[in-house]
Amino acid sequence: MTPTAILLLHCPDRQGIISELTKFITDNQGNIVYLDQYVDRQDSHFFMRIEWELTHFLIPRDKIEEYIQTLYAQRYQMQFNLYFNDVRPRMAIFVSKMSHCLYDLLARYKAGEWAVDIPCIVSNHEDLRYIAEQFDIPFHVWSIKKDHSNKAEVEAAEMALLSEMNVTFIVLARYMQIISDEMIARYPHHIINIHHSFLPAFIGARPYHQAWERGVKIIGATSHYVTADLDAGPIIEQDVVRITHKDTPESLVLKGRDLEKIVLSRAVTKHIERKILTYHNKTIIFS
Repeated sequence: MTPTAILLLHCPDRQGIISELTKFITDNQGNIVYLDQYVDRQDSHFFMRIEWELTHFLIPRDKIEEYIQTLYAQRYQMQFNLYFNDVRPRMAIFVSKMSHCLYDLLARYKAGEWAVDIPCIVSNHEDLRYIAEQFDIPFHVWSIKKDHSNKAEVEAAEMALLSEMNVTFIVLARYMQIISDEMIARYPHHIINIHHSFLPAFIGARPYHQAWERGVKIIGATSHYVTADLDAGPIIEQDVVRITHKDTPESLVLKGRDLEKIVLSRAVTKHIERKILTYHNKTIIFS
């Protein structure tokens, strides 16, 4: 793998941003291998993802962020994140009792589709331990009492584990617990959830039953970043499947589960590839 740097940024739109950054890279003997940009005309805001090879780049990789901060961040009121393709994200998976999303994530991981490490799986039930053992991934269980009296203690233990494992983002693969504001603040826009409806329709519990009672003709699934507002974070990926009057709540659940796996995996792929920017509770997703 040729080492590359990946720069994701957004700032108020101004003339010359692209030429300044590409000149900075090429003047320092970087070979640009990817560039995509977008301007939100409503907000006059600029977004860009640019990637370049580091093989002959003159600036040491541990100094690149400092250069960008000094030369461009204040000048353009720029918010940016810098990544390197040879530094693999570390993904923790949170699950409860449903296995379909977990199996799909682990199958893609095992097949080598993703440049990611999975140091741990976390659950509030023992039910899926056998799957973790099949894939040789440590499985950690903290049971949460029905009155949630130990939830703060459980989350403190979970966050200690995540810190110890150097986890960089979390995937909620049908984890049937609400994440606390403290954990969300620790991983802002780095907790990915799958919701079994086409948001913003049918938020909360039992969305397929809500959809059946409403008589809709399509059902969907939505993957989004978790925020303090329930099921209202920036949407990463969505898809739908058609249904008819012949469907039952049970058949809707079966059709929906196929959709959930696909939608969640697409969202995880984009996150791993560092192709998502969040802005005003929306996402800009680069190709």
